[in-house]
Amino acid sequence: MDYISKRDVLKVLENINLYVNKGEFVSIIGPSGCGKSTLFHIITKLEKAYEGLVEIDGEPLEKSNQRASYMHQKDLLMPWRTLIDNVILPLEIQGKNKREAKKEVKKYFDTFGLEGFEQAYPNELSGGMRQRAALLRTFLVDSELLLLDEPFGALDAINRSKMQEWLLDIWRQFKRSVLFITHDIEEAIYLSDRIYVLSQRPARVLKEVRISFERPRKKDIVVTESFLNYKKILMDALK
Repeated sequence: MDYISKRDVLKVLENINLYVNKGEFVSIIGPSGCGKSTLFHIITKLEKAYEGLVEIDGEPLEKSNQRASYMHQKDLLMPWRTLIDNVILPLEIQGKNKREAKKEVKKYFDTFGLEGFEQAYPNELSGGMRQRAALLRTFLVDSELLLLDEPFGALDAINRSKMQEWLLDIWRQFKRSVLFITHDIEEAIYLSDRIYVLSQRPARVLKEVRISFERPRKKDIVVTESFLNYKKILMDALK
């Protein structure tokens, strides 16, 4: 896949070839500005000026009725809506009335660590809670593929670590396919089944690394020799 910006002076992607299997967790790492988010814009049909083929379940993207749900780094919660009113937005867009939508999402609030905060406003919540709310909203989109664009990038190290473990637990429960963008090599190793390393712009796939750690994973794998070997492989690829 190739992508050139509309000004026709900046080539962003070049010969990109990657895939995500059903139920797989795949991460993308690469330098800032190399085109990682542009890939997500193409998959979600926000960007259509590209050459190449994108398929979902073997069907060309432009002909497919299936959607990918997309979570940005920022939570994008509406400050004037309560937490539950923010979360039900995908269901409202699908045509459900508010009462039905609230009844449907209420059962997920405990799983997502949000129970008791249904009527709170975004400015009353911690960064981690806002990200969990944004992720729940993303899960409620009728899609088997989740695109997560650095969802924990703004969190401190302790909360980021907690959110990584929580995300893996949610992923196991809901069995979705995940394509995950991160700048954090350790985060990518800990979370992923496979990792793609992209080059500087125009982005090419420099390396594909398969992570062999068994699941479920424990945090102490980050200090093992195998984990450090993966880290070295990825750091060398990014040089």
